Amino acid sequence: MDMPLQEIIFYAFSAVMVLAAIMVITVRNPVYAALFLVLTFFTAAAIWMLLEAEFLAIVLVLVYVGAVMVLFLFVVMMLDINLVPLKEGFIRFLPLGVLVALVMAAELLTVLWGRDRFGTGQFPVPEAHPQGYSNTAALGEKLYTDYLLPFEVAGVLLLVAIVAATALTLRRRAGIKTQNPARQVRVRRDERVRLVKMKPRSNADGREA
Repeated sequence: MDMPLQEIIFYAFSAVMVLAAIMVITVRNPVYAALFLVLTFFTAAAIWMLLEAEFLAIVLVLVYVGAVMVLFLFVVMMLDINLVPLKEGFIRFLPLGVLVALVMAAELLTVLWGRDRFGTGQFPVPEAHPQGYSNTAALGEKLYTDYLLPFEVAGVLLLVAIVAATALTLRRRAGIKTQNPARQVRVRRDERVRLVKMKPRSNADGREA
C-alpha cells in the first residue's frame, strides 16, 4: 500500500525534529544547542502547517525563534558564562537524572503500546478545510465568543503579574540613586540654572582677559 505524500512529509519532519531535539541535549557547545533548538521549532511549525494550524506555526516561529532564541543566544554569547561550576555536580545528580529518564521512557512506551487509546484510529487525520478558510479567524472568533471570560481573566492576571514584577524591581534600596519623574516634570529654570556675573580680569599687559 502506497503511503500518501502528506504522511511521508509528516514522518520526515518528525524524524528531523526528534534528531534535532536529541542534539540539543547532547552537544557540548551551547551555541550549537541553541541552533538545534531553532531547527526543532521550525520542524514543529512545519508539522503544525500540515495540520492547517497556521496561526500556531507562525506564533511558534515568531515568538520562540524570533524572540526567545535570540535572547538565549545573546545571553550565551555575550555574558561569557562559566559552565565549569555548573557541571561539577553532574555525577551527584546522575541517579536522579537516570530515574527521570526511565520514567519518561515508561510513559512513552505506554503511549506507544496503548493502541486502543492513542492509536491512529482514535486521532484520524483531520479533513481538509474548504478554500478561503482561515484558522486565525476561526481561533479569534472562538476566543472572543465562547472563551471571552477566561481570556479576560488571563489578561488581568498577566497585568497584575507585570505590575507586581515592576514594583518588586523598583523598590527602594539603600545607597542607590533613583529618579523621581514627578519632580523632574515640575522643575523650574530658576532651580536648575544660575546666571553668574563676574568682573573681567586684567592681564599683565593691562588688557582684559
